Amino acid sequence: MSDQIEFSSFFKLLNSIKEGEAEKNSLLDEKINKFKSGENSKNYLEELGCLYLFIGITELYNFTNKKDLEAIGLIAKEEWEILSTKNKEELPIFLANKMVNYIKENKKIKDLSRKWNIREGELKKHITPMARYITEGIIDVIE
Repeated sequence: MSDQIEFSSFFKLLNSIKEGEAEKNSLLDEKINKFKSGENSKNYLEELGCLYLFIGITELYNFTNKKDLEAIGLIAKEEWEILSTKNKEELPIFLANKMVNYIKENKKIKDLSRKWNIREGELKKHITPMARYITEGIIDVIE
């Protein structure tokens, strides 16, 4: 596969919102909705990453019970510990598990395999590493 998977522009958008550019929230919502559908993906890895970004941001909001990235970025260490206890997992594990479970529960492996004409086994190799990659990107932005 010659195209490199690149989500840095999305992470820059997240960071700008976290840094106070709230007017970009509508752009974020628009991108998240496109990610859920796989719209504009160039290959199966990009579509998987986009789907994971949709899940990751949605579950970040659920984990923190906030839909404001600026407020999430200001959460103190002690509050993260309380949230981890309440959610029974630390945020990185919580996000990655939500991503992987969504793929399994919604039979996305079959769907992506058919759509992109690749073997399911090839796709399965990327399920966990892509979840880690996207989770790390989200965590880097909010820290």
